[in-house]
Amino acid sequence: MKNIQISPSILSADFSQLGAEIQRLEEGGADMIHVDVMDGHFVPNLTIGPPVIKALRKHCSLKFDVHLMISPVQKYIEDYANAGADIITIHPEATNNLSESIKTIKDLKKKVGISLNPESKIELLTEFLDQIDLVLIMSVNPGFGGQKFIPGVIDKIKKLRKIEQDRSLNFDIEIDGGINFENCKIAINAGANILVSGTTVFKSNGGDIKKNINLLKLK
Repeated sequence: MKNIQISPSILSADFSQLGAEIQRLEEGGADMIHVDVMDGHFVPNLTIGPPVIKALRKHCSLKFDVHLMISPVQKYIEDYANAGADIITIHPEATNNLSESIKTIKDLKKKVGISLNPESKIELLTEFLDQIDLVLIMSVNPGFGGQKFIPGVIDKIKKLRKIEQDRSLNFDIEIDGGINFENCKIAINAGANILVSGTTVFKSNGGDIKKNINLLKLK
């Protein structure tokens, strides 16, 4: 079984203190930093762009796990790579040529992630699983933090882990959306090894980030 990693979403951080918030996450034992990028078009919300990521990069030595919820994604990949992203995750529906987008990310020497919305079928990415590093399963409809977990996505995690084993592949499975101290167990048992959590990490137990991260890892 892969080591469980926590990638806190800064969508739940205090945006007026983002640099300090990221330092708190690193000191609290986060494994990476999850950055949700939304364009108000592909998803119904606007968040941050490359200049903010570039500014935050100097505050943290952890990997930046950047989830691009933007369309068309292809023309923006290089901007986020140059800003400091280490992992770039895109949606199949946001590009006209998923193979080309994967190649662009690889050519920029970044790890490749593909994300599936709750209603998206795993068949959208199965032919690409030997080319990518991570599959991000959305357990809410993307766009806003604080939503309730959709348990039906757990079957996707189980299916993906079986495909990985049957084809002798090696990729991470990340889950994002409504992750808390209860459903994290379900996700981990199904095969997820990276948990994205915002509200639970920042708000639970009086904001004790270290405690919350350890609880999500089932420690």
